[in-house]
Amino acid sequence: MQQTPEIGIELLPRTLEAGDLEALHAAHEQLEHPSLAARLSSVIGTPIEVALTLLPQHWYQALHGVVERTIEKSLSAALTSLRNKHASNAHDAYYKLLVGSAGAAGGFFGLPGLLLELPVTTTLMLRSIAEIARESGEDLHHGDTQAACLQVFALGGRSEMDDAADTGYYGVRLALAAYWKGGALESMFAQTGAAAGLVHAVAARFGMDLSKRAAARLVPIAGAASGALVNAIFMQHFQEMARSHFTIRWLERKYGSDLVKHHYERLSQAK
Repeated sequence: MQQTPEIGIELLPRTLEAGDLEALHAAHEQLEHPSLAARLSSVIGTPIEVALTLLPQHWYQALHGVVERTIEKSLSAALTSLRNKHASNAHDAYYKLLVGSAGAAGGFFGLPGLLLELPVTTTLMLRSIAEIARESGEDLHHGDTQAACLQVFALGGRSEMDDAADTGYYGVRLALAAYWKGGALESMFAQTGAAAGLVHAVAARFGMDLSKRAAARLVPIAGAASGALVNAIFMQHFQEMARSHFTIRWLERKYGSDLVKHHYERLSQAK
């Protein structure tokens, strides 16, 4: 005799559709194995870990000192500029061209140029991320979507020194969720508690990638050309992270977060 499930327990589907499983597998591969360091090393001809040791200590402090203010202002500018525009497909190549141009201009000034162009390129990156979010069915007016756009920077900033148990995709999301309880963008930045904590947590990881970007500029491969190329690599990296992140959020809306997380963790265990 078939047992009747207990009242109040919602039964989840047993699995995802074949196409959605493939999408989850591709997103898992991208999120758990970011390739930014390898791409930069292939461009500059020097392992990025070696180039990082060449950075003066005060540059680390300068980069991390401005990144929080930059992220806060950039997200506000990026979302405000998109809210009143007609929804369309994300323009990945367009944003690569824009940040490449900014990198070429900043490349003439070396490392100081990075600090000068940082607000511009960060705004362009966040705008591209927001377009990808909207293309994936997200509402840019919703505070949860705004926080998810910020999360992309944190997801892209993995380090070999991180504890894998804490920095897997869902580990990072869980850690950042503690700083964000919902709300609109305006109220998010008007408050100094949870919002400041979220920006600080994201900036800490984003700073890892900014350090790699600065290190890549130390290697003399034609100045402005290197600035353009490194910026384009950064943009592609975060676009790929955004697509994977918002693919998973779309799957969670379709199947429920528990089932998607279950399959995601099975993929991690199979590695």
